[in-house]
Amino acid sequence: MGDTVHVSQPAVPDVAFGTLHVEHSSTVDRVAAELRRAVFDGELESGTPLREVALAASLGVSRPTVREALTVLVAEGLATREPNRGVSVASPEADSVHDVCCARLVLEGAGIRAWADATDEQRAEVRETLAAYIGAIESDASYQELNERHLAFHTSLVGLTGSPRLVAMQQNLVLELRLALAQVDRLRRNAHDQAGTHAALVRLLEEGRLDAAYDFLVVHLEDAERDIAEALGLPDLPD
Repeated sequence: MGDTVHVSQPAVPDVAFGTLHVEHSSTVDRVAAELRRAVFDGELESGTPLREVALAASLGVSRPTVREALTVLVAEGLATREPNRGVSVASPEADSVHDVCCARLVLEGAGIRAWADATDEQRAEVRETLAAYIGAIESDASYQELNERHLAFHTSLVGLTGSPRLVAMQQNLVLELRLALAQVDRLRRNAHDQAGTHAALVRLLEEGRLDAAYDFLVVHLEDAERDIAEALGLPDLPD
């Protein structure tokens, strides 16, 4: 028998985990949440510069904390960072709004077409997200919650396809519209009208009138484009 070779393992250093800061992370989350609230409530309008020094002084936190919170908002599409200009609240652009709405029609339209073959759970999700949206309206919820409930309903339509990839695509798309739709709701305060529109769409689905539901969605998304353009003073959207 040959000699046994023993391979010595390198000593594992005593790791202090000095880079982990639970308190700091929670502070970043709270700052991001406050900035997010201010954006959705209209205290910070599109294009408003988000200056680290001023925000740090106002919120009573450090500049690095503000910097990390701003990175979160940039990742969410609520803010933009430009070289030599810093971070500012995102401003929707006409071409992007049009493109996102066109892509949503493909995804949400596929969900509507799949209603008859969807599972009971998938159809129940549509009903539940609609009820949650209407409940938020009736309770006079914040613009941020209204926005989240609204977009969750539209994502549930894509869920009827049974494709996690399509749902993920929809979630990425609606991130780009969160700010624009929130500003439209805030400027027009038309959430009650939106509730009726969404309820009408679900009624068509429940009745099995899928072609009518699809046509309804087309008009709904076209109206959404027009509302965004008018409310935010965007140039005419592409045909």
